[in-house]
Amino acid sequence: MLDSLLADCRLCAHSCGADRLNGKTGFCLAGKNVKIARATLHQWEEPCISGWRGSGTVFFANCNLRCVFCQNHPISQQGLGREVSVERLSEIFLELMAAGAHNINLVTPTHYTPHIIQALNIARRNGLSLPVVYNTNSYENVETIHLLDGSIDVYLPDLKYCSDRYAARYSGVADYFAMATAVIEKMITQVGEVKFNKEGLLAQGVIVRHLALPGLLFDSKKVIDYLYQTFGDSIYMSLMNQYTPLHQAYKYPEINKPLQPKHYRGLIEYCQSIGVRNAFIQESGTASPEFVPSFDLEGV
Repeated sequence: MLDSLLADCRLCAHSCGADRLNGKTGFCLAGKNVKIARATLHQWEEPCISGWRGSGTVFFANCNLRCVFCQNHPISQQGLGREVSVERLSEIFLELMAAGAHNINLVTPTHYTPHIIQALNIARRNGLSLPVVYNTNSYENVETIHLLDGSIDVYLPDLKYCSDRYAARYSGVADYFAMATAVIEKMITQVGEVKFNKEGLLAQGVIVRHLALPGLLFDSKKVIDYLYQTFGDSIYMSLMNQYTPLHQAYKYPEINKPLQPKHYRGLIEYCQSIGVRNAFIQESGTASPEFVPSFDLEGV
């Protein structure tokens, strides 16, 4: 049944209907087989995910957005990676657990949902016992999240924009906010409130990420308003200042520059002023290409 989803692919919000089983590709350019660029312990997530040993992070190739500033563009838009079988993917999950990972962290997984569900089922039969994190840009269909019920413990979705004007300009989609918020609401209904284990690591729940962009403080505030007014303290937010003008950002002068520290401070102060308590913030110095992983097929 899961394979049939690839014959008329509607996993993401493009709903392009590509027959991936027979060699066709849609907007994301993903084909029949799962494709991976890197699978290693990763230290640069939120502290409750990375912990002290690292998150067992699998970077999937291809993407259903075209973010002009994407720091992972070699894999997201240029397709760098290696095709692997579902069985090999399940082995990778177990290898990450054996290496000491605190969790399995699936980065940009939407278009490989059927493969992931199958691989997790195999891995769990063979001893996988870690929480699974679904790390997504949120531009997918609610039905895809429904399929993941029982497979995912922690959702780590983006909420990139409130205004679709910016979503269209910088990520190539004109209906981002409506699609992403419906998906986030489904995620929260599915896994419930945030729960930490006795070691302070995230065991269940939702952390919504928001990357602050230069000059868009007002849009960021609208994102925060929506999240806090809708979900209150049942979720955590992760407010990121790591924006680095990479890929094609040079074509957009208004964002072809680092985020101003006062902009980020203003966003934090706004959260405090409206009563937000559950939020992660980043230290300075994160806006650097040095934090971009090497997509060298390690662990694949």
